[in-house]
Amino acid sequence: MSNSTTMKPHFDHAKRSPAWRVVRPEDPAPESSTRVQPDSARDLIYACGLTKSYRRHKTTVPVLKGVDFAAQRGKITAIIGQSGSGKSTLLHLLGTLDRPDSGEIHFESQRIDTLPVQKRDRFRNQQLGMIFQFYHLLPELTVLENILAPSMIDKGIFAYWTNRRAIHVQAKKWIELVGLSHRMHHRPCELSGGEMQRTAIARALINEPSLLLADEPTGNLDQETGASILRLLESLNRDHGMTIVMVTHDESVAMRCDHVVRLVNGKVEHLQSLTLNPSTVSS
Repeated sequence: MSNSTTMKPHFDHAKRSPAWRVVRPEDPAPESSTRVQPDSARDLIYACGLTKSYRRHKTTVPVLKGVDFAAQRGKITAIIGQSGSGKSTLLHLLGTLDRPDSGEIHFESQRIDTLPVQKRDRFRNQQLGMIFQFYHLLPELTVLENILAPSMIDKGIFAYWTNRRAIHVQAKKWIELVGLSHRMHHRPCELSGGEMQRTAIARALINEPSLLLADEPTGNLDQETGASILRLLESLNRDHGMTIVMVTHDESVAMRCDHVVRLVNGKVEHLQSLTLNPSTVSS
């Protein structure tokens, strides 16, 4: 997989149940079972000693227990584990949707977990693309309008209208790349699950992010449609040098990635580098 270009993103809010609130324990962070030695020349994003707990009513639930993580530039990294192992929580921390109780997260050598809210939101919009299992498309907007939304947020109304022709050209480029030119003016209720996920991917790419974060991107799709979404993500990595971090519980999906980080009970069990089987990639 090549590392030919560095691209710039999109953001969706993932809401936590209001019954949950953050717990910031006083105890020092436990040591991770697998230490990551960050390399700023190699790693686009890395985290050290991440802990995260939540409380529901009177019960405290520790989710992450001292996790180290790194994603190399131009590679696809899978975060794998059973339900409740902390996969999505880790991805949300990397995407600055939430803050760790302790530990640090660095993006291109800049610490991002302590950014003020406004700077964090701008970073997320300009440097991260995010896709989720349930799409999070705005139902009243067309495919094109959903994809344009992050650019409107990034540039503001005046700058958007001033540059709208160039922005529309950019949006249509991504619409064509994900194979939705014939659906450009359709609303989400008129799309299949695979088409909605392709719309979400194009929306995540409109601001040309450096990093794409994907939370179970095939989890809500049938096997054939899921395979087509995986091929699309692989082509983004291969043809555009996109760095991708993907959460999955599916071993077969993880086997298509360059690196695998396995979480067990909130800790990294082991790191694994894989050599892609060309016959698997084309399946």
